[in-house]
Parts: sequence; structure tokens; C-alpha cells
Amino acid sequence: MAEDLVDSSSPECRILIYSHDSFGLGHLRRCREIAHSLVGSYERLSILILSGSPIIGSFDFRSRVDFVRVPGVIKLRNGDYTSLSLHMDIEKTMELRGSIIQHTAEVFDPDIFVVDKEPLGLRGEVQDTLGILKKRGTRLILGLRDVMDEAKLLVPEWERKNVMPALESLYDELWVYGLPQIYEPLEGIALSASVRRKIIYTGYLRYAVPDASATVPVTNESYYLVTAGGGGDGEDLIDWVLRAYESDATIPHRALIVFGPFMQNDEQEKFIERIEKLDNVDSIIFDSHIEHLMKNAIGVIAMGGYNTFCEILSFNKPALIIPRTKPRLEQHIRASRAQELGLMSVLNDDGVRETGSMITALRQLPQQRPPSDIVLPGLLDGLPNISRLVGRHLEKNRNNEEAIDFATLIG
Repeated sequence: MAEDLVDSSSPECRILIYSHDSFGLGHLRRCREIAHSLVGSYERLSILILSGSPIIGSFDFRSRVDFVRVPGVIKLRNGDYTSLSLHMDIEKTMELRGSIIQHTAEVFDPDIFVVDKEPLGLRGEVQDTLGILKKRGTRLILGLRDVMDEAKLLVPEWERKNVMPALESLYDELWVYGLPQIYEPLEGIALSASVRRKIIYTGYLRYAVPDASATVPVTNESYYLVTAGGGGDGEDLIDWVLRAYESDATIPHRALIVFGPFMQNDEQEKFIERIEKLDNVDSIIFDSHIEHLMKNAIGVIAMGGYNTFCEILSFNKPALIIPRTKPRLEQHIRASRAQELGLMSVLNDDGVRETGSMITALRQLPQQRPPSDIVLPGLLDGLPNISRLVGRHLEKNRNNEEAIDFATLIG
């Protein structure tokens, strides 16, 4: 546990975390992991997560961590957004989301506001809230994963969204949940010296096995964990693995496939029909405690999103990554760099997905060196470093409040 700067004699402190995503698990799981770590470090700290995820209620939360769900939206193939569940046009939905976010922030009155990935929120929905909290003296933090996208795409995106003024005048710090030795997410972007001074690399997040048990009882039989993350774009990965098992019954280890909660039902049903014909493949739709399954797997086959990457490192598993390349190159960049460093292997999807190459990769996976064989100082120090950063800000806020109170007394 980190040094508890917020001890029993100090006032209650509050952190508000904003996670924009309605589709996928990455942003929500990262924010939840950070929140759980922080309340474990500081006994008088409460954290509220703002999220658009439709499945946030499927996760359990530690004491003093709660969430407010804003109406969900999804991104269409043409780049436009639409309401996930409500029969409202997108403008009204965004207006409703922005209102909920602002009202929550004003009432909760956080000491620290952490915005995940999107500097101004989805379609600028947190910009007004950032301005309000800045005037109140709230510490404003932008949290960035290790890889955003290739610079040639990220630069015009941030220019279109007018991000730079917020980085200059609103945010106090930019936390990168990774290491510069692996990747610098803002490389290639013209940043002022003042913004560059705000960048802090925390290291990756070390995941632990939660107290609650997994949905699937863990057996003594060795297995590969095949995970498609949220599952919204994991069909090709699962099909490729299944074709390998259908073609070669002698692959030495079983496969446990986790579809993900966002995979289309008809796709799941097709896969289940194929799996029922195989003696050495099992499947589940979703497990909110997938860490148990990861810990007991002999190897991992995955697409390589941020959280899966952290779990592979945390549980020291040989891994085969099949990264997606659309709509962003994030997973491909991360996986390629990890392979260069020897942390895991990569099998790129060439569109053909030749069955023999997957069979070979599955057979070779147990002989792969575990990530711990590669020494990278501070690789998994993200959570304790975030805890220290938070403690510094909370202590500063407390000192400021005491100074204000003293000034009032002598005034």
C-alpha cells in the first residue's frame, strides 16, 4: 500500500474519472483498475466513474468506488455517432450526456478529475465541465494509454477537435500509462515545451487476481486462453483459431474461447455450433473476472488491446497477438513493438489467415520465453506511481485549503 497521505485525520477526498466509451471494455476496465488501486491506498478517498458503457453494471466495484452511467452512443462505419438505446437524435443524446456529466461534477466536487483518452470528451462533452472545475481549483489530469494511433492520423484528429488549447491551459498533467522505452504516444505531434513538461510516464498497470471467482471453474488441464476483448471485432481471430483446431486434433493444449459481450449473437451461435463438434475447445461469452482464467492459462491468444497487454505482462504468460489494424493501428503498433522487445509474438492478419500458420503458432507458443525474461525497469509500476501522483495532488489541495482557512481567520 502506498503511503497514506489521506489519513484518518484528513478530510474526505474525491476523484472523478470520465470514460467516454460505450462500446468495448478497454477504457472502463482501465479506469476501474486505477480506481480500485487508489481506494486501496487512501482510506478517506471516494471515486466516481462516469461511463457510457452499457455493461458497467456487470462489474463489481470496491467500497468507495461507484459509477454514473450516461446514455450510450455507438460509432457508425461512416464515422458518425448514434444513440445506443434511446430513440433520440445524436445531438439530443449528447446534450443529455453533457448535462449529466456537468451536474455530476458540480455536485460531487472532486479534488481531482481524470479524463481518459479524449481530452475534451466525446464530441467535446466535457469541455464545459473542465472549465468549471478549473475555476474551482480541481486538479485536471488527462490519462493516455501507451499507444493512441499513428501520428499522421492523430495530428489531424486533434487539430479538428481543437485539443491543444485544453492541453495548454486546462490540464495540469498528462499521464501516459506506459513507458517511453516501448512507445511515446505523442511522438510526431507538435507540442509546446509547457505541454511536454506535463507528460508523466507511469508504467503499465499490474493486474491482480480478484477475490471473486471466475465464471468457469479452473481445472488442472492445461489450456490456451483465447480472448477477443469486448468481442465487437473479434470474429476473424476466433475463426482462425477454430479452423486450426478443426484441421488438427493433435494440437497439444485445449482452447478456452471468450467471445466478449459485444460480439453479435448470430456470430456467437455459429461459433458455438462449431465448438460443440470439437473435444478440445470450450467457450464462454464473458467473464468479468477474466484474470482468473488468464492466470491459469498456459498461453494467451488475443488481439492485443491495452488491458490484455497489461494482463499478459502481469501474469507472465507466453502470448500470441493477432492485432487489428482498423479503425486504428494502436494494437498493431503495440504488438509490433512488444515483439521487437521479445515480450510476445505476433501473427499478422493478412486477410487470408492461412490455417497452417495458426497451427504452427499454437504449437510453438508453449516454448516461447515469458515476458519476465525481458528486463524493463518500471514496466509494471503504473498503479503505485499513479497512487503517488494522486497523493501529491491531494496533499497540495489540502495545504491550499488550510492556507485559505488561515487567511480567512486572520482576515
